[in-house]
Amino acid sequence: MVFAADLQNPEGPVALADGSWLIVEGGTERGCVSHLSPDGRTRREIKKTGRPNGLAVGADGAIWVAESKFPSLLRLTMDGISEVVATGCDGEPFLFPNDLCFGLDGAIYMTDSGVEIGNFCPNNQIRSDYMDVDYDGRVYRIDPETGGVTLLDRGIKFTNGIAFGPDGALYANETLTGNIYRYAWADGRVAGSRTLFGNVIRPDAAPGWKGPDGMAFDANGLLYVAVFAQGDVTVLGLDGKVVRRLPALGMLPTNVAFALLGQHRIHVTEYEKGQMETFAVDSDGLPLWDGLRREVPKGVHEPA
Repeated sequence: MVFAADLQNPEGPVALADGSWLIVEGGTERGCVSHLSPDGRTRREIKKTGRPNGLAVGADGAIWVAESKFPSLLRLTMDGISEVVATGCDGEPFLFPNDLCFGLDGAIYMTDSGVEIGNFCPNNQIRSDYMDVDYDGRVYRIDPETGGVTLLDRGIKFTNGIAFGPDGALYANETLTGNIYRYAWADGRVAGSRTLFGNVIRPDAAPGWKGPDGMAFDANGLLYVAVFAQGDVTVLGLDGKVVRRLPALGMLPTNVAFALLGQHRIHVTEYEKGQMETFAVDSDGLPLWDGLRREVPKGVHEPA
């Protein structure tokens, strides 16, 4: 079912407490963060930022934006007041801030796809020789109070979606390979190197650019992954294996988010048709961390 139409390169859906939604619209004409009504019929532009990509909302109502055209992390209010919080790490600038989420330590965890958008996608078209591009995808931890940035990992071939799982671990994906990676959590921080959790590419998939984009966990620990140019949301089980594939209405799903508790629905943003789609599922989403620091026992995920 189509929830909202006439959107330009929608991404980053976030459900708000009143049932309305925030999304980004990365199309060149809009390049903004938008607010959708609870029925999806009306939209309001909150702020043009350039080419926003990922969103997260804190307990204080602040909107955090991964901005890719002017590579930065932004803090934004519902009234459209914005400020730049970070533009790089240890003197090295961000290249393509992509997606972000909060951790249980109150920090923001953000992916950087590791390539300047003008090199990877000139004139808003992915290069035909995209496999030959030099990618240095990264994962960062950012202190929202100080703007301090810590590099957690790099050398990933187009880092994209990011989410914390019910085990407290951090998960991030790699679009070019289809891999989903897991980073263990220990002693109040991400610990150790990435390990392979699963892969979302169909064995019979046609050649060409495709792979995981945004993703979200449900309350049972299943991971829902929007697979761009594969036309589906692939669901991975607790063991990282494919459980099912939910066909999207277009071939270019970009992100997935759960509706409010009790609705058992996912909302999927999709580029090809410029819309947000909604699907009934078996569970609510795993509650998201909201930027408040919490002491949580190892291996237990208990967001408020």
